[in-house]
This record gives sequence, C-alpha cells and structure tokens, in this order.
Amino acid sequence: MKYTEEHEWLAVEGEIVTVGITAHAAEQLGDVVFVEMPEEGTTVSKDDEIVVIESVKAASDILAPIDGEIVEVNAALEDEPGKVNDDPEGEAWFFKIKASDLSQVEAYMDEAAYKAFIA
Repeated sequence: MKYTEEHEWLAVEGEIVTVGITAHAAEQLGDVVFVEMPEEGTTVSKDDEIVVIESVKAASDILAPIDGEIVEVNAALEDEPGKVNDDPEGEAWFFKIKASDLSQVEAYMDEAAYKAFIA
C-alpha cells in the first residue's frame, strides 16, 4: 500500500491500482452522504478531480493519484455512501485505474511514513 498527502491509499496489483481514502480521511469527513463516481473508460491525468464526496461536514474531491484509465468504479458507494465511513480501507474503495506509468506510485508514502505524516 502507498499513501498520498491527500489521504488516499493505493493498492497495486500488476498494472491496476485500486484507490480509496484512509480511515483518517473518513474520520475527518464525518458521515458521508453522497459519492459521485467517474465513468469507466475515462482517461485521467495525475491530480485530476475525479470523485466528489459530500459529507455532513464538507464536500471533497478525490484526485487521480496517477495517469491512466478508470477501468472499474465501486458503484455500490453511490447507493450506500455510508460504506466509506464503515470500511474506508476495504470494501469502500472508489475506483481502479490502469496505470499509464506505474513508476508514479513510487513517489507516495509507505504506511510508516503516512502514520508519521498524520501524527
């Protein structure tokens, strides 16, 4: 797992990267009430805003952590956005992206560095 300064986690399996938000981010957001996903097949560039999350406290965007193509979205979150609060680092992943350049993932923090970052 890798972590971004925007509190996203990345799980790499081959050239597919699954992206979600950390438990810390979910806690900071409060109760999530709405999630808007990108379309599968969308080509994205690093730092594009691709998911909108609304909670009782705020609205936030999830940014593309790498360049690539969205190959799958977790459509269940649109119907049950509260899953983000229940299992942010498991069942409540947001999207899977086929990396154009997998080396971009290496720029992100490992778990120890992320824990130090949020401490």
